[in-house]
Amino acid sequence: MATSESSKPRAHRAAPRYELLTLGDELLLGLTANGHLTFIGAQLGRRGVLLQRNVTITDEADAIAAQFRESWARSDVVITTGGLGPTCDDRTREVLAEALGQQLIKDPALEQAIADRFARINRKMTPNNLKQAYRFEHGDVLPNANGTAPGLWVEQDGKVLIMLPGPPNELQPMFTGQVMPRLTKLGLLGEGEAYVQIRTAGVGESMLETKFQPLFARYPGLGIAYCAHQGQVDCRISSPDECYSMDGLHELAEECAALLGDDFVCFGHDSLAKVVADQLRETGRTLAVAESCTGGLLANSFTDICGASKFFQGGIVSYSNDAKMMLLDCPECLLSQHGAVSAECAVAMATGVAEQLDADFGVAITGFAGPAHGNGENPVGTIYLGMHAPGGDWSRKLTYPGPRCAVKQRSVTAAVDWLRRELLREARKVPVAMAN
Repeated sequence: MATSESSKPRAHRAAPRYELLTLGDELLLGLTANGHLTFIGAQLGRRGVLLQRNVTITDEADAIAAQFRESWARSDVVITTGGLGPTCDDRTREVLAEALGQQLIKDPALEQAIADRFARINRKMTPNNLKQAYRFEHGDVLPNANGTAPGLWVEQDGKVLIMLPGPPNELQPMFTGQVMPRLTKLGLLGEGEAYVQIRTAGVGESMLETKFQPLFARYPGLGIAYCAHQGQVDCRISSPDECYSMDGLHELAEECAALLGDDFVCFGHDSLAKVVADQLRETGRTLAVAESCTGGLLANSFTDICGASKFFQGGIVSYSNDAKMMLLDCPECLLSQHGAVSAECAVAMATGVAEQLDADFGVAITGFAGPAHGNGENPVGTIYLGMHAPGGDWSRKLTYPGPRCAVKQRSVTAAVDWLRRELLREARKVPVAMAN
């Protein structure tokens, strides 16, 4: 594997310390999930920065001020989320201005931008919205194309303060489009990804490590990390001491992929559905899905992808037996004899949706997601997948004990992964008997 120009120990500039302050009573009350931590942490991590700490704080001014002073004293970059809006509990701007000894000044350009936004959406602007038109005297504005509260950027005392609005649809594009480029320009963030990620499906975390360990043992000093999801495992390879070049890490990742065979999904961060979408587009094939217990999650995984209409014909959620008969032409005698949770029903659903929506592939899910129902032969957590493909029709039985939401998500993952493998098999022209 390729190494960097010198693999000898060398002095590195200390990595910048980042802290994230997520503000809002709704987070502490459990009314809103703290998605800002997972999003910002992931974005920074890809570029070589480990978020050192996240603290969630109430909307009270004293709590905000105390925590900010503590974080500001020991960090190079402090990021805050929330509390920039128009209401009385939005105090972040005012509290941090006082903590930094700065004045807030009204910006006529911001005031006009807020008024223009209300006009575009044909809503009356109340006076309290003008609270959002104030910025730091010595700081920059991060324009908000998706809301009224702008982000704020302050460089002071050799540090950076980044204040972001709370709504994810406003925060996320602001962070990727404006914050990360500015941090990169300041040398506080790497220009490219700091690791290579190997995305897998169908192999457990412990088995994946067992497969990779003999290979990794040949390269001392590697940074190795595993992350398990619902039915998937990611492995991240990095070189913390920069002993190995990124080209070398990619070469090693290619060796890992070769070890995995069809359990290898992709390098990077694409979802299973995105990988399948690319396969379908490449071959000009189309897909339709039928769902019972997953209630539309399978269809949603594909419609989340931009341009899905090029390959995705549609989906049918047929929860009741009547719906299965009316919408998918499932025979009444089949449902009476085998039941809705059966291999026969799964195949009938897959075939029916492919025919109804004129698709090359049909994929179906039916089962007992729990926590009630089930029977001796098919206990709670029993899932049947059905597939209609140009090469034939098949079913699979799976068992996923656990909470209802986890059963549903794992079922979707399994269905998408089965389609991915079938598309790989078809591309290799492997006979079905040999593939199974």
